[in-house]
This record gives sequence, C-alpha cells and structure tokens, in this order.
Amino acid sequence: MPWRTPPADKRAGVRPDPYAVWLSEVMLQQTTVAAVTAYFNRFTMRWPTVADLAAAEDGDVMAEWAGLGYYARARNLLKCARAVVAEHGGAFPADHAALLMLPGIGPYTAAALSSIAFDLPHAVLDGNVERVMARIYDEHTPLPAAKPILMTHAEALTPDARPGDYAQAVMDLGATICTPKSPACGICPWSDPCLARQRGTAPELPRKTPKKAKPVRHGTVYIARRSDGAYLLERRPDRGLLGGMLGWPGSDWVDVSLDRPEGTPPVNAQWSKVQGEVRHTFTHFHLILTVMLSDTDQKPDAGPNTAGYMTKTEFGPSDLPTVMRKAFDLTRH
Repeated sequence: MPWRTPPADKRAGVRPDPYAVWLSEVMLQQTTVAAVTAYFNRFTMRWPTVADLAAAEDGDVMAEWAGLGYYARARNLLKCARAVVAEHGGAFPADHAALLMLPGIGPYTAAALSSIAFDLPHAVLDGNVERVMARIYDEHTPLPAAKPILMTHAEALTPDARPGDYAQAVMDLGATICTPKSPACGICPWSDPCLARQRGTAPELPRKTPKKAKPVRHGTVYIARRSDGAYLLERRPDRGLLGGMLGWPGSDWVDVSLDRPEGTPPVNAQWSKVQGEVRHTFTHFHLILTVMLSDTDQKPDAGPNTAGYMTKTEFGPSDLPTVMRKAFDLTRH
C-alpha cells in the first residue's frame, strides 16, 4: 500500500507522512483498498502536500474524486486541508484532541492518525478490528450496539510501544486471515487465546442487527448535446447528496410509490427517452433514473446550479460521479 511506512523503514528513521495517512484513511472509508490505490496515487502526484491540496480548486478535487462515492468526504477533505494550513502552519498536529477539532476528522480518523502517523497509543477500530475483537473475546452482542464493548477490548490490547505498527497489524489480520467468511484460524497468530475459535463460533461473529430494506426512489435526468459536441451540465449544490459534483439537470428523486417526476427540462427542445434506465445504490436507498436526450443548440434557462455547456476539452465522463456517468453511458448504447 503506497501510504504505508514498513517497520524496517521506521527503524531506519523514516517517519510516516501524516498527510498520506490522513488522505488514505479518508479515502478508505466505505471503500476498498483496491479501489483507493489508484485515486491515492493520482491525488499525491497532483497535490503532494496538504498545502498543495489546500490551494486546489474545488472543482478539480471533486473531479479527481469522481467514482469514489460518498462525496461529502471530498468536501471535508478540502475543508480539513485548508484548516491544517490556516491553523497549524501546514502540518497535522501530533495531538489527538487537536486532530478531533479539524473538519471531517472523527474519532476513527483521529485515532488512526494518532497511532499510525505519530505512534501515540490510541486504539483504531475499523470493521476488520471489530471482527477480530469480537472473535478473540467471543462477543455476541450485535453491531452496532457492540461498538463500545469492542472498543474497550481494542484499547486494552493497544500497546504503548509501536502502537502504529500494532494498529496496522490488527487491521491486516482482519483483512487477510480473520476474514468474514472461512477465517484461516490454522495460521492465525492469535489462534491460541481466541475464545471464538475455542468455542467454534468464529464464523458467525461479529453478529449484526438486521438491516432494514432500502427504499427505492426514481427520477429523470436530461442530457443535452450541442452540435459541436458540448454537453449541458450543472454543478450540484455544495450541501446534500453528490454535493459540489458535476451532473445532469433533472428532477427530484422521490419514492417509487409516487409518480415518476419529470422535472423541468433545462432547455426548450425536442427530447427523446433513452432505452433502458439507470440503476444505482446509495447508502440509504436504491435509485432508478429515466434518461432523456436532446441534440440542441438552445441556450439553457437561467438556474442556480447551471454550469452551462462544457466542451470535450473542459469535461470528460470520468469527471462525473458514478450515477451520472451511468446515465451518460446509457446514451452511448
């Protein structure tokens, strides 16, 4: 992992880069390592330091983030970088309480920075560590109610010596050996003291409270294509879902039990319904979108979010969040 500093390098005097640790931890929230690695490399090549990121244009950062999802993370990324520069001279503070005061940094990220970047003894509790703790102690309280119990266990095991290496080791243990299904207990370094292994309950832990079924919403988007190949896009409001991202004008997204909203087309033109539909899943709901397409040179109506037509040199499909790119792709079939 490009954001890691191996123990051998640390013994040779190489210290972890707090910027790399922070950036990777924010990206890894709700996202896999495989998906994050390419984004991390692009970000650090384009903005090598937190000061470089703080000076970046919002739109450029949102475009680079497109496809990672959970876009509030990208907005908080910029807020945090600018706070680090404005309030801490461009260096992350080596203080857990001060880290918690920064925008977008909650208990998990503060603990990860404290332990991994600064070798302070703070317990890091992600999904992998929760699973390890639940099995080591054979804890059957279902998540999320079990979180405080598992944190207590994690804190008790966190050493004063090399807590950063320990934190990463436990996360890796959960990711590679103490896996959700078919844990490899035979090669686990903690197999002897593991109560769940002794009692045969490891595969069923951690227990989780059943999730409610996600509601389904639907809506309409309008894709207007000018004769020179430019597309009509809008910049979504900073607050709310997909905040600050480029997207297609369209309707509100309402519950599927209601009539599908068509919204107001952004230009007065001939519109045709694209065959098929967009299906996308967000954290709290499923979305189905109808896509309307028009080839037109009409100017857009004035609106608070309208960005206007963008040419091929100003815009590429990769600049779009995934759900909007799916709509674009549907027009290419």
